[in-house]
Amino acid sequence: MKLRIAAANRQQASIEMGEFSQDDYVAVSESTSTRANHSSKVSLLPLVFLIFYEVSGGPFGVEDTVQAAGPLLALLGFLLFPFIWSVPEALITAEMGTMFPENGGYVVWVSSALGPYWGFQQGWMKWLSGVIDNALYPVLFLDYLKSAVPAVGGGLPRVAATWALTIVLTYLNYRGMVIVGWVAVCLGVFSLLPFVVMGFLSIPDLEPSRWAVANLNDVDWNLYLNTLFWNLNYWDSISTLAGEVENPKKTLPRALFYAVILVVLGYFFPLLIGTGAVPLNRDLWSDGYFSDVAMIIGGAWLRWWLQAAAAMSNMGMFVAEMSSDSFQLLGMAERGMLPEFFTKRSRYGTPLIGILFSASGVIILSWMSFQEIVAAENFLYCFGMILEFIAFILLRIKHPNASRPYKIAGGTAGAILLCIPPTILIGVVLYFSSLKVMFVSLIAIAIGLVLQPCLKYVEKKRWMKFSHSSELPDLGNLDENRSLVY
Repeated sequence: MKLRIAAANRQQASIEMGEFSQDDYVAVSESTSTRANHSSKVSLLPLVFLIFYEVSGGPFGVEDTVQAAGPLLALLGFLLFPFIWSVPEALITAEMGTMFPENGGYVVWVSSALGPYWGFQQGWMKWLSGVIDNALYPVLFLDYLKSAVPAVGGGLPRVAATWALTIVLTYLNYRGMVIVGWVAVCLGVFSLLPFVVMGFLSIPDLEPSRWAVANLNDVDWNLYLNTLFWNLNYWDSISTLAGEVENPKKTLPRALFYAVILVVLGYFFPLLIGTGAVPLNRDLWSDGYFSDVAMIIGGAWLRWWLQAAAAMSNMGMFVAEMSSDSFQLLGMAERGMLPEFFTKRSRYGTPLIGILFSASGVIILSWMSFQEIVAAENFLYCFGMILEFIAFILLRIKHPNASRPYKIAGGTAGAILLCIPPTILIGVVLYFSSLKVMFVSLIAIAIGLVLQPCLKYVEKKRWMKFSHSSELPDLGNLDENRSLVY
């Protein structure tokens, strides 16, 4: 543990998205934390790219917005949507993630505000939506690869390729967070470079009039909103890795700020290039179409490069999401919400059982189509975000004096106003969900409502061992715990 000591010369630090509190912390003894000693901590640059891959990974998968609504609405969507959704979610993650810098992330936020039952429901819905999300990446990878290797377009070769990809990327997660972080940096640079080259090559062919094409009478709002929502959410996922971050109270907010810029630019400019340099045929704009755009603009060599970049991007998104999902299960076990065996770490400091559970879920769900996966995970994710917004506001009201190393300006009223636009958006996304997706998602939510009491019964009967880490503060005494950094 570390004790807070009021510094003789207090400093008030601020960054671009808000302000830090004036509380400074210094270590008075070395923690014997198992979490801290298992592996090196993740620094700023790898953290930026881990967030980039949690949220985006590049423009692969945004093509459906053009098919659904045309170039103008697609471009406007990736400019305006971040202010409605991404920025509020990133700000809340920065405040709450530094308030609770442990691997439970949003599960701990909801537990502290609403109690352990709803904290478990948050964990169940977010873990399930994360695993569903991760099932997308082998699908996207093979969608880009099939134009060059038609055999992986279906049947047994596609199944074998999905399994092989899942096993290799799961092994990377097993090897440790620092490796995952720097792999994310390398993959990110490699994945974005072909779009920079394509941008320069496209300049002679750009026709700005193509960007203004829109037909409000011919918009698939369900596909459009789900694609935007999927490509610009999951900012909170990094909170489940907060216990693995170097100096999270400063590193996490800065990383979120830089990642927001990187993600928005990584979507907007490739869409600007593709819609401006190539004659519009909306029917062609579907998963993997950027490789065809690269062929038109630069030739076969650029197409191959972009396909390789898409493959690398999906690898990056997979390892980042699996890291978040598996550390979330570990954090829940440290809080006594899951059996103790979920706290087991590999010799590299990674959550061994959490990784195996998450990888199994990916393999089971990989048979679903791209659009089905996106819609299902968005539905579950929306319910989880509603709980997060409620927890954020309640903690501002119930514990105004609790330590917040990073705090959004505006007080409680500002916190409420910040949550209104994304909450309205959640309602719109849910409204456009299909009955099939709604039915399956509600069944998944119902399973979580029953699962938590069942686990408590198992704990009561001592059929499995549950434990609470003594290194974590009591969530019921946040104001008294304001002197602790964990």
